[in-house]
Amino acid sequence: MINFKQYVKANLRLEELIDVVDDNTPLEKPLAEEFIKISDIIEQYEKIHFPIGLPTVQEMIELRMFEMGLKREDLAALLNTSTSRISDYLNGRGEITLKVAKALHQKLNIDGDIILQ
Repeated sequence: MINFKQYVKANLRLEELIDVVDDNTPLEKPLAEEFIKISDIIEQYEKIHFPIGLPTVQEMIELRMFEMGLKREDLAALLNTSTSRISDYLNGRGEITLKVAKALHQKLNIDGDIILQ
């Protein structure tokens, strides 16, 4: 298990290596190998101490609406539901039906794990 002191040391060393190692550095070079090792140390520590969870279904719907330039009315039409139901979903007041869950997955490309959490 990596402790905080090792994590800080790894970050400081990574900052030094970033100036020396780039995409053209052969992976078998000692500095490239060290870069990978240091990156792995940082990643291991951050997975434990700074985990990033799945976004909520509301966050994903809002993101897809933004990306696709959709208004609530547009999304309601796309999902074959009412605008008030979309508002309920976005405000966390309504349970998503199986039909809407399937449409969210197929039409907005939202991962099933996010929808079902």
